[in-house]
Amino acid sequence: MASDPDPLHRPPGHPATRHSAWFTLLSALLLGVSLLRTGMEGSSGGPPRPAVAAVAAQPRTAAGTPPAAPGPLPHSPPRRIAVPSLGVNAPLTRVGLDARGRLQAPPETEGDLAGWYANAAAPGERGTAVIVGHVDDATGPAVFYPLGSIRRDSRIEILRDDGRTAVFTVYGVETHPLRSFPADRVYRDGPGPELRLITCGGRYTEGAGYDSNVVVFARLAEVRPPGRAAS
Repeated sequence: MASDPDPLHRPPGHPATRHSAWFTLLSALLLGVSLLRTGMEGSSGGPPRPAVAAVAAQPRTAAGTPPAAPGPLPHSPPRRIAVPSLGVNAPLTRVGLDARGRLQAPPETEGDLAGWYANAAAPGERGTAVIVGHVDDATGPAVFYPLGSIRRDSRIEILRDDGRTAVFTVYGVETHPLRSFPADRVYRDGPGPELRLITCGGRYTEGAGYDSNVVVFARLAEVRPPGRAAS
């Protein structure tokens, strides 16, 4: 083996690639398999769909200048995710890649559980943290059922093991067909802490599941110390 192999062939979590986007080329297919093989039988209308189709390049203040953002936090695994505007408040579990190199989702029997991809950044750490969850299961709506209705400037709160809460502000939401999922852009690391929430969406057909993914883009906006409640 060469001393510096192609990053696309390094295993997940390799020290040189832990915060890079290469793994997305391997994991994009999962979003059409493990996340999308569920669906409520006989459901009508399906989950909410995003009202905003484009992602803003940079959030702005009323004065037209980028808002000040807190610096990156040290690594600390997340415990819970809350999206107050959607009524989401759920525990988080670690997820990784399956034997075929595809991003896993929480068990289908755990519809109220979301999954943090533990081989990438932790929420609040420099890089892009990824959290996935089911939109529904055989019994009804699941943890990320309302995700498609999230709006820009909504807050996403992640409670971390160190007691701090990393608060992210949504700056975009998109729906992408599985066949053209823009993995590199969705998972690409930026200069600061980013967050992506991903679930299934689009059209559901029995046997094939949903044909698209809903992706929420958010950026770290605030860090609450241990014991401090939301303002």
